[in-house]
Amino acid sequence: MWEVLTISDLFINEQIRDREVRLIGEDGEQLGIMSAREALHIAEEAGLDLVKIAPGAKPPVCKIVDYGKYRYEQSRKDKEARKKQRIIEVKEIRFSPNIDTNDLNTKQNAARKFLAKGDRVKVTMRFRGREMAHMNNSKHILDEFAEALSDVAVIEKPAKVEGRTMTLQLAQKK
Repeated sequence: MWEVLTISDLFINEQIRDREVRLIGEDGEQLGIMSAREALHIAEEAGLDLVKIAPGAKPPVCKIVDYGKYRYEQSRKDKEARKKQRIIEVKEIRFSPNIDTNDLNTKQNAARKFLAKGDRVKVTMRFRGREMAHMNNSKHILDEFAEALSDVAVIEKPAKVEGRTMTLQLAQKK
């Protein structure tokens, strides 16, 4: 089983209770397999900390580092990785089946902007009252909407009816 450790989950110095560990020196060189007590002694002589960096390995891997500096560098790496992530949002555009062409064009332009930003667009058509009787006649509106955006979008989920709504999901064309 694969586990991701956070910085606070790392064992340091006396917290390491393993019988044998694989030791990596402060310069990154392999110092071999030895008892945890010997490794801690070597780390204390260097004036640094012994940190267990790979607890799942057989034997566990420990490294001689300045723990405060190591924590700082790890937090910087994590922060940098989070900064580069892009969260894709699903933007929703709603309208009714008796929408006019100008209003539909405005909604298409809004969808085009959302798609340009990299978001997904969920197009929802809501039916009320007597409009429910003519649901199948209104599917062409969603199809035309998707066709108008076909230069920048692909249909991710085709139009389907869910209760009083008909939905269609579009994603940015790669």
